[in-house]
Amino acid sequence: MDSNVDYSRLKIPTHVAIIVDGNGRWAKERGMSRLKGHDAGFDNLRELVRYIMSRGIKVLSLYVFSTENFKRAKEEVGHLMDLFILMYKKELKTFMKDNIKVVFSGRDEPLPKSVIKARDKLVEATKNNTGGIVNFCMNYGGRAEIMDAVKKIAHSGVDVDRLTDEDFRHYLYQDLPDIDLMIRTSGELRLSNFLLWQNSYAEFYFPKTKFPDFHAEDFDQAIIEYTSRDRRFGGIKNN
Repeated sequence: MDSNVDYSRLKIPTHVAIIVDGNGRWAKERGMSRLKGHDAGFDNLRELVRYIMSRGIKVLSLYVFSTENFKRAKEEVGHLMDLFILMYKKELKTFMKDNIKVVFSGRDEPLPKSVIKARDKLVEATKNNTGGIVNFCMNYGGRAEIMDAVKKIAHSGVDVDRLTDEDFRHYLYQDLPDIDLMIRTSGELRLSNFLLWQNSYAEFYFPKTKFPDFHAEDFDQAIIEYTSRDRRFGGIKNN
């Protein structure tokens, strides 16, 4: 993926989040099975992650599988699990070459042991990398993350009367900076329980492009739009 956009003239967000959406509808429009749509989406994801991290983004969070997605057809869920394993194995060398640290947000249950094994191997291998962070949100739900954080706090014995927003962040699945730009592909206009705490002051961008067709030039347009926004936090302009 190449770009003719001069990023030195743009405002680069620290943390970008993407809801990877539209694979199934992309396939349906082409008379293909939903599984083929997921194949196309994963192929695009591998290329897009490299491009985004090369643009100076420090943290990229990807909503690739929600807790609710387990309600889909067994064949589709199984195919997605196989794709996750394949991607985590194939991309290990790339993440190491690009000095990218990989982390995961979400619950273990009911992920297959084979997925957890491939996930944990990738995390362990990249844990000391310093060139940026890719956060895969898999078997993830925003409400579940907040509930799990509350449970951790309750069991920690911390003085809740002294608890601050910054303290609370440390109990989330990953201690990452707040999201600056949240992108959802396919034209859907909702968060779908994605990183609810971290998205508190994010700028939202909802392109109609379905994820398999969301390429470098589409991401460039998102950053151009982000640059044009006058971000305010509680009514105070962010200079």
